[in-house]
Order: sequence, then C-alpha cells, then structure tokens
Amino acid sequence: MHPMLNIAIRAARKAGNHIAKSLENADKIESTLKGNNDFVTNVDKEAESLIIETIKASYPEHSVVAEESGLQEGKDSDVQWIIDPLDGTNNFVKGIPHFSVSIAVRMKGRTEVACVYDPMTNELFTATRGAGAQLNNSRIRVKQAKDLQGAIIATGFPFKQKQHSESYFKVMSSMFTEVADFRRQGSAALDLCYLAAGRVDGFFELGLKPWDIAAGDLIAREAGAIITDFSGRTEYMKSGNIVASSPRGVKAMLKHVRENANEGMLK
Repeated sequence: MHPMLNIAIRAARKAGNHIAKSLENADKIESTLKGNNDFVTNVDKEAESLIIETIKASYPEHSVVAEESGLQEGKDSDVQWIIDPLDGTNNFVKGIPHFSVSIAVRMKGRTEVACVYDPMTNELFTATRGAGAQLNNSRIRVKQAKDLQGAIIATGFPFKQKQHSESYFKVMSSMFTEVADFRRQGSAALDLCYLAAGRVDGFFELGLKPWDIAAGDLIAREAGAIITDFSGRTEYMKSGNIVASSPRGVKAMLKHVRENANEGMLK
C-alpha cells in the first residue's frame, strides 16, 4: 500500500469514528450557517482537526487544503492533502445516516491517492493512481452502460446556486425521459464512489468544491469512469460542474446537458 494512502485511511477512520459517535449525543451537535444554505457543525471542525493532526504527525511539511480551515501552506508545496471532513453535513445534522470523510493527496497538481470512508456502513473506498480502485480491499469497476436506458443516475440539487435551478431542472427533466430513475443522496464523494462500485450508472452535479470531489474523482476514474465538466472538457475541478459515467454514458448525459444548460453552467 502507498504510505500516504495508509495515513489517509488512518485519518479517515479516526474522523469517521468521531462523527459516528457524535450522533449518539445529537443534542451536543452545534450547527451554524456559514454561507447560502451551507451549514457547518462543531463535529465538522473536530473531525477536520483529527485528520490534520494525523497527517501532520507523519508529514509535517506537506500542505493541506481543508473545507473548514482553508489552505495551510507547508514547506513542501508540491504535496497537497485535500480534505472534506464531513461530506454530507446536512444529512448528518438531520440524522440521516449517509455522509463520508474524503481525503485525497495531490502531488504537483495530480491526484495520487484517495480514500472516502462511510462510517455508518464501515465502507472504505480507496484508489492509488494507476493501480485501480477498491471497496474494503476488493476491486471495483464502473458498469459499462451502452446508453441511458435503464440507468440510475446520481445527482445533487444546486442548493447553493439557485440562480441555475431552472436550467438544472431542464437538464434533469430532459434526462429523465431516457433514464430509469435518479438518486439524490447528499454526498458527492459517495456518489462518485457508488458510480465506481457499479451501484449507480452515472453522476452529474454543479457548483461543487475541490474537496467534495478530489478523492471520489480518482476512485471513479481508477474504476474506469470518464469524468468531464458540462462542456465535455476536463476543467471540472475548477468549475465544480461534473458529469461522470462510462464513456458512452458520459456522451449520452452530455447531450442533455449541452441542449438544456444555460451559458453560466457551461463555463
């Protein structure tokens, strides 16, 4: 196992166990609004501290980009840990048991290792660049959908960018005529991992942040997924707009996106 993946897994499990235990004392969970329809809890911050502490114990000179505390420049700026301590905070706040810890390591701008941990199911999704993707140490692969007939597509509503809601629902409505159904589960990291594991056939969402998708991106790609932005390019880490599926699935999904998305969504 890649030594950095080993540390990422250790950090993810520590944070995940803390998050799961926090649900037992729900009255101690403090939730505050940090942005437009965007919540953060004391547990997000505690989990993030545990992750950073675990990473820094082994790699004190590495840089860290974390959702709650932002960029922490280290002496070695070529290595960057990208952390989402609790992807699916709204689910967590409501007591819905679907959320994850997401950790990725980028070296010179390229993601090398990734892990996403679901503490409620004890499922650990991992990937190392060039070595495939695993779920609890078993190899996983994307389903090679020929088209969207019978497909289950994961998505997320643009609750932070409601100015795009009309166009987003046009895309969704158009796609719905072809697919079997949608799933909107509330954790983009797990959506990408579920795609990697063949549990869903595709995923699209807009307005995501790098920490939402950095780990899930590598896991899905190592499992055989193609991932693009809404224009079919590979700028999704910058735009936050993502389309992911098998090669033919992405082509079919992009057709609906291009025909119905507004200009702002296609940038």
